[in-house]
Formats: sequence, structure tokens, C-alpha cells
Amino acid sequence: MINRIGSAFLALVLFSGSVIAGVASPSGAYVLENTHGYVTFSYSHMGFSHPQVGFNTFTVDLNLNADDPAKSTVKVNIDAKSIDSRVADFDAHLNSDKWFNTAAHPAITFESTGVMMTSDTTAKITGNLTVKGTTKPVTLDAKLNKAAVHPMRKVAMLGLDASTTLKRSEFGLGEYVPMVGDDVTITISVELMKAP
Repeated sequence: MINRIGSAFLALVLFSGSVIAGVASPSGAYVLENTHGYVTFSYSHMGFSHPQVGFNTFTVDLNLNADDPAKSTVKVNIDAKSIDSRVADFDAHLNSDKWFNTAAHPAITFESTGVMMTSDTTAKITGNLTVKGTTKPVTLDAKLNKAAVHPMRKVAMLGLDASTTLKRSEFGLGEYVPMVGDDVTITISVELMKAP
């Protein structure tokens, strides 16, 4: 499990081609660099604000095919109980039966089903997102920020951002809609390193 996150869930398979910016992009397994990974979601709170809520524990398994990115895969497993709104009472509320019901549904997962490159550094990544026992397809707009050898770790690294918007009510999280917004924007920013 990884602390200090933040799914995908995730734009983890858009590393296109064998070389980007002069840096080799070896195929194989990549894992989250455990101090630079974030998954957050935001929504409209009665029009007054857009809270930023995240998760503190998750794992990522990326299998990169650098020669054919469409054959790359990613699996993400988030510990739903690690939800973090920065307000302890609200975290307890979000863990309850009315919301994520983490006692019965302890994991949020994403598993990719396809990758479509839209440029050398952007892609649309489709996959199945499971929240509170409900599985639905989602599409992430993903962007490769940087591909390089980490100057201290001396391993191949990928920096990626991704986002998507979904209806929370479609995942059994429809309390207070429409007073509290149904549209939820998920934002991901991660650094991945080549596994040994």
C-alpha cells in the first residue's frame, strides 16, 4: 500500500513510443513512487465551494508496452477507508453507510480496458471503475508530463496527469443531489518508477 496519494485510477499507459525527449522508455512493470502520488475528487457544495477530497493509501500496477501502448495495462486499488477531507468528522461521515460504506466496500478499483493515443503525449484511457460495489466504464484524459531517468533514484520515471468527470449518483452516492452537485471531477497526478 502506498501513503500520500491520492485512479485510478489512472493515466498510466500513455507512454508512447520507444524514446520520448531522448529518454528510453523501457517496457515492463512500473510502480508508484511513494511520495509523489495524488488522487483527489471535487464537487460543488451547494454552490459555495468545491471541496478537494483525496485518499491516502493505494497501489498501482502498470504493465507498459512501449512499442504498442494500446497493449499496456494498469490496475489500481484504493483503500476506501483512507479517504481524507482534512476534517475528521466528515471523514467518518464519508465512511458511513450513506456514502462509501467502507465496512462493506473497502476497496475502490480501476482496471484499464483500452488506450487510444491522441498525440505523442496524450491519450484517452478507458477502464472499469468500481465504487461501493458498482462497476461502470469511465474514460480518463491523460497527459505525459515527463519521461526521464530520476537524478537520485537512477531509474526510469514517468510523470502523468489524468482527469475525468462522472455522476456520483451512478455509483450509489446520490445523497443530497442536486443541492450538492452530482458531477464529480477526479484528478490524478502521479510519478511512476520502473520496477526492479
